[in-house]
Amino acid sequence: MALHLWLRAETRPTERRTPLMPEGAAALIAAGARVSVEQSAHRCVPVARYAEAGCAVVPEGSWPDAPADALILGIKELPEGAGPLRHRHAFFAHAFKGQAGAGALLARFAAGGGVLHDLEYLTDAEGRRLVAFGYWAGFAGAAAALMAFAAGRAGGIAGPLAPFAGREAMVGAVRAAMGAERPRVLVIGALGRTGRGAADLCAAAGLEVTRWDMAETASGGPFPEVLAHEVMLNCIVAGPATPVFVPEDAGGQARALRVVGDIACDPGAPWNPIRINDRLTGWAAPARRVHDAPPLDVVAIDNLPSLLPAEASADFAAGLLPLLQGFPDHPAWGRARASFEAALRAA
Repeated sequence: MALHLWLRAETRPTERRTPLMPEGAAALIAAGARVSVEQSAHRCVPVARYAEAGCAVVPEGSWPDAPADALILGIKELPEGAGPLRHRHAFFAHAFKGQAGAGALLARFAAGGGVLHDLEYLTDAEGRRLVAFGYWAGFAGAAAALMAFAAGRAGGIAGPLAPFAGREAMVGAVRAAMGAERPRVLVIGALGRTGRGAADLCAAAGLEVTRWDMAETASGGPFPEVLAHEVMLNCIVAGPATPVFVPEDAGGQARALRVVGDIACDPGAPWNPIRINDRLTGWAAPARRVHDAPPLDVVAIDNLPSLLPAEASADFAAGLLPLLQGFPDHPAWGRARASFEAALRAA
């Protein structure tokens, strides 16, 4: 049976990204797929471009009434609700590591017989992710953390964020906010996509970066060097063996550290390496002050790439398209389904 792909609108007003570009939709249609695209006031690509590519335009939020065989594609969480989920869904669910709300979401899938193909779990045979927004999360996360540092140095706290026109506009905003300040920046996870993005933003802003990865953290800690940097950027995918980088009492220790950019942003997981962070922040209030005298702020935004929606969407959609063209037979979809079924059994 030919694929029927249903691109849903996002629930968050701050979520501007799309996992499917019109050019990709046209390629799927040319290969025999049906593509339905929900109207959206926030998506970075106008719905008219999808219509021009041959997609059917459908009302925002109409996915619950989509045909039973449709694959519902999105970026972030589904709208809140308690109803059963009967479709196949693909989005970043953050529901397989015991995060807050995970049990309720999995229960909805169990009740409706639907399937969750979490985009985070589309991997190759060695477990490496095939598609990710990591680079742009790192790039934008470093920018948000540095602007928070500049705001703190000026005696305040970071103000609201809004999408940038492009990477050069973001770099310019960081340079303007920083002025003559040149903080020492530590990137942990520097060899991964996210770490590379964070380091690239810092380099573009004229800052030197200390780059750590597995070799530098293999001792398991503690890591007093973290406190010697003014800005620390956490870019690692945490797991049960991940050491603690910033302990609960870091605020009260002698430190240069003023801002932690928790770009990996997994505060609900039991192995969270940033122990001063137990919640997310958002665009309206990007930084949360966890200690005074001297200030220590945490930036923990979980949709950072949406601050650069055009670049992030184009890169991600290009990587996802071959997998959509191979749905459901590409082995990555089977591995993602296996992760979902394991999570269901453990719930």
